[in-house]
Amino acid sequence: MTEISASAVKELRERTGAGMMDCKKALTEANGDMEAAVDWLRAKGLAAAAKKAGRTAAEGLVGAVTTGTLGAIVEINAETDFVARNEKFQEYVRTASNLALKSNSDVEFFKSMPYPATGKSVSEELTNLISVIGENMEVRRVKSLEVNQGVVTSYIHSAIAPGLGRIGVLVALESTGDKLKLETLGKQIAMHAAAANPQACTISDLDPTIIERERKIFAEQARESGKKEEFIEKMIEGRLRKFYEESVLVEQVYLIDDTKRKVSQVIADAAKELNTSIDLKGFALFKLGEGIEKEVTDFAAEVAQQLGQ
Repeated sequence: MTEISASAVKELRERTGAGMMDCKKALTEANGDMEAAVDWLRAKGLAAAAKKAGRTAAEGLVGAVTTGTLGAIVEINAETDFVARNEKFQEYVRTASNLALKSNSDVEFFKSMPYPATGKSVSEELTNLISVIGENMEVRRVKSLEVNQGVVTSYIHSAIAPGLGRIGVLVALESTGDKLKLETLGKQIAMHAAAANPQACTISDLDPTIIERERKIFAEQARESGKKEEFIEKMIEGRLRKFYEESVLVEQVYLIDDTKRKVSQVIADAAKELNTSIDLKGFALFKLGEGIEKEVTDFAAEVAQQLGQ
C-alpha cells in the first residue's frame, strides 16, 4: 500500500478545496497519483475545482504587440512585482515582444535571437539584466499569430504601460472585410477571452485526452448518482456540451454585450454586416504566473535558521 504523505494531502487540498480526510482517501484510492486523486474527488463531487488559478503565482510582465496581420505575445517572469515597474525591465519586455514577431512561437529559438545593439542573444541580455536588477528572471513562453488577410489584434488587461501588463490576449481574424471594424471585433473578442479564460478556440482544437478525461469523470458521476446505463451516455453528452460552453472560445456566451449570443454567432453576425467571411484563425491568452507554483516561505523560521536557533 502506498504511503500517503501529509504534504501530498496538503497539496491536493489546496488544488481542489476538498476536506483533508477526503483528500487522504482520494490519494489512497489513487495509490498516491495526484492527477488521479483530483479526478476521484471531482467524480465524487468533492472537489471545488480541478485546479485553482489563485493557488499559483509568479511576477513579471506579459507583453503583446501587433503589426496588422502579425502579432506576438511573451511572458517574462521575475521574483517580485516591483520588477514589473522597473523601466529597464519594461524596456526589455517591450523589445522582446517585438522580436517575438519573428519567433514562430518557438521559445528556444526566441531565446537565441539577437537582442538589438548588444551583441547578445535575448537570453544573454536577460542574464545581464538579472545582474543589474538583482532578481532571478526567466523567459517563460512566446506565441505568434499571423493571417494572410485581415488583422491580428491584442488586448492587455491591467496594463501598467502600453502593451505591458498581467494578462495579454491575441486574436487572429482572417477576412477581406473593413480592417477598422475587424480591429474592433478582434479587440472585443480578446477582452472576452481575458474574462472567460477559454482553453481552446474550437472543439476540434481541444486535446482529445482532455475530452476523454472529462468523459470518464462524467460517467463516474452519473453512475454514482444511480442512473441506469441506458441514460448515462445521454447525460455524458449533456455534460460535455456544458464543458464545451465553458472551455471553448467559439462556444462561450459572449460577455461583451447582453445578447446571450455565442462568440461564433457574434462572428457570423459581423461577417454578415461586412458582407464577407470572417474566420477566427486562433487566439493566445497569457495570464502572468498561470501554472507556476510560487514558493511560500516562513520568514520567521528562515531568520531563526540563519541565526542558528
